[in-house]
Amino acid sequence: MILEFKVEAEDGRARSGIAKLRGKKFKTPVFLPVATLASVRALDFRDLEEIGIEIIMANTFHLHLKPGEDLIKKFGGLHKFMNFDGVIATDSGGFQVFSLGLGMEHGIGKIADNIFLERMRNVSRKGEKWIEVDDEGITFRNPLNGSMMRLTAKKSMEIQAKLGSDIVFAFDECTSPLSDKEYTARALERTHRWILECMESYDKKQAIFGIVQGGEYRDLRIKSAEFISSLELDGYGIGGSLGKSKADMLNILDWVIPILNENKPRHLLGIGAIEDIFNCVEKGIDMFDCVSPTRWARRGHLYVSPSSGGNVENKFRIHIKNAQFRESELPIDESCDCFVCKNYTRAYLHHLFNANELTYFRLSAFHNVYFMANLMEEIRKAIEGNYFEELKKEWLGY
Repeated sequence: MILEFKVEAEDGRARSGIAKLRGKKFKTPVFLPVATLASVRALDFRDLEEIGIEIIMANTFHLHLKPGEDLIKKFGGLHKFMNFDGVIATDSGGFQVFSLGLGMEHGIGKIADNIFLERMRNVSRKGEKWIEVDDEGITFRNPLNGSMMRLTAKKSMEIQAKLGSDIVFAFDECTSPLSDKEYTARALERTHRWILECMESYDKKQAIFGIVQGGEYRDLRIKSAEFISSLELDGYGIGGSLGKSKADMLNILDWVIPILNENKPRHLLGIGAIEDIFNCVEKGIDMFDCVSPTRWARRGHLYVSPSSGGNVENKFRIHIKNAQFRESELPIDESCDCFVCKNYTRAYLHHLFNANELTYFRLSAFHNVYFMANLMEEIRKAIEGNYFEELKKEWLGY
């Protein structure tokens, strides 16, 4: 194991720590901006450095398709290719398998809300899917050119080794909230076989995280957590379908976290809503990743804290397109110290967005990523100062 993790403070089950590997480090709890194609959308390495980003997540599946892991290896790996000297994690490709397969077929994400499920009871669930899963791996249609391709546990590790990331995730099958227990159990067995294959073939200079699966089913989640925690891994991911509601997601964490080795970091995959971050840190999660900060920025949604009107109902966001901001002299967020909030008004961002000006994309992405990084720092300080519950109540109201 090459990742050293130390819990430095605890406040209830919430914890603050530090991870070290390959001469680098990052503090937890931490939010990983997603660099899908070796780029955090609209930002460069200087922006990430100014914000203080210590770790990012890149996408194995998409980088395999474009530009290809061999080209990236030729340039010395992801760090040199994108000129980022912090920690880089790469996912397994499992979630993209889900997106092209059951996600496309069911038209659904990691969490299904009750309204959606009620509608689905009355319609056909037959949609198009671009992948076929078998016990050895997956066959899928390349979304860029339609050609057929193959991805296995060993291939995922080979790709991630060539990418040269610091942390790799074991290959897994991510199930849908609409998958029944029988299918979820079969997928879980595949995931457990695949992680053993990954552990045999991954580059031992990299840290490896195994992924707890099992959908919304308690016995399957516990079975997976027990199996994953029995292995010599550097850390744990919690992935797959997280149930039919946010309450289901929190229940899943209650089931699995007590089983996992407390001396290793726990990463909740693909979750990034502010409310979820507070609730999941409270359960003991150390790491998060999501495309939401830059994706929401591109769509005109900018993060604001409670002091600037952010709350659970508006998801701590304003929509800068709205006419109410046309003449606003306020910054995006009055308590934010990022260079965007120090130098530009809501009126200016409103103008840039409505004019489809390229400058908007950088400024909005910078603010949203900075906002998330700063929030995680506030959370760490609250845990260390034993006032996490008060901070959570200040933000969420409960």
